[in-house]
Amino acid sequence: MAIKKVVVCGGGVLGSQIAFQAQYCGFDTTIWLRSEGSIGRTQPKLDKIHATYLEALKEMKDTQSEEAFCPGLADSYEDFDYDECVKKTEYAYSTLKLELDMEKALADADLVIEAMTEEKNAKKAIFQRLAPLLPEKTILVTNSSSLLPSKFMKYTGRPDKFLALHFANDIYKHNTAEVMMTSKTDEAAFDAVVQFALDIKMVPLKLTKEKDGYLLNSMLIPFLMSGFDLYANGISVPEDIDKAWKLGTGAPKGPFEIFDIVGLKTAYEIINRYTKLPGFIAPYNFKAQAAILKPMIEAGHIGKMAGEGFYKYDKDGNKIEK
Repeated sequence: MAIKKVVVCGGGVLGSQIAFQAQYCGFDTTIWLRSEGSIGRTQPKLDKIHATYLEALKEMKDTQSEEAFCPGLADSYEDFDYDECVKKTEYAYSTLKLELDMEKALADADLVIEAMTEEKNAKKAIFQRLAPLLPEKTILVTNSSSLLPSKFMKYTGRPDKFLALHFANDIYKHNTAEVMMTSKTDEAAFDAVVQFALDIKMVPLKLTKEKDGYLLNSMLIPFLMSGFDLYANGISVPEDIDKAWKLGTGAPKGPFEIFDIVGLKTAYEIINRYTKLPGFIAPYNFKAQAAILKPMIEAGHIGKMAGEGFYKYDKDGNKIEK
């Protein structure tokens, strides 16, 4: 089936990015939100994405360098038309819809992307609300970063049209999309989601069998937890742990810089999940990690988007060096 109308449920860090990218690439996109308060939290994210796209496009134009190229914004430098890409950015920003009425949002949707909080019961509740309202044709995907789609398929009312579509952060630049089917997913639905990923300038990474953590997080989560454990056990501080990783490997970011980008609420939910799995990968001190994150979240220091997490950031999102 051809996907034209897209609905993203949730306007968080990734939900807002997915929706903006889909609209940028010409899809009729709506973000469904639960409350007026959610709109107040989502709109600043869209403002920031809009500014980020324009800044990235200008850098691509001015430098013509490989480091500046963003594959989510153009297929190649040969095909890069700065004015056209700016026009697409402004179009996405001005036409992307925010909707509180779920039934209205879902009407005639071809693809619905669940991008709500990373908590099992919250996702279950959303799928149960969505199920009776979805058109027969609609493909439903979850953007969960750590929960298997099979855990929810009985609540969707369409296990044959349900699968996972997981994005990395900063999707305009890190343009991967993990497409993971369940044992019940129809091949046609899987193929349609793979094509959608291509159409929004992502590189689809196909998983024909479920794997907790998918591809990226199967590697990323153990890395992040290892870094956090060094801090939680009093061995070192975030700045030096990050420097050890960056200087030792040439990587652009360390674990705590990544935590700030992902968001500390998501990190807290994942860590709490693993406290129930003793000996997961290594004997990490998840309780100590959660105890560090909880007061930070309560203080509103939830990461880069909030201006403070493990580090502080200026209004342009640049880390403030101590």
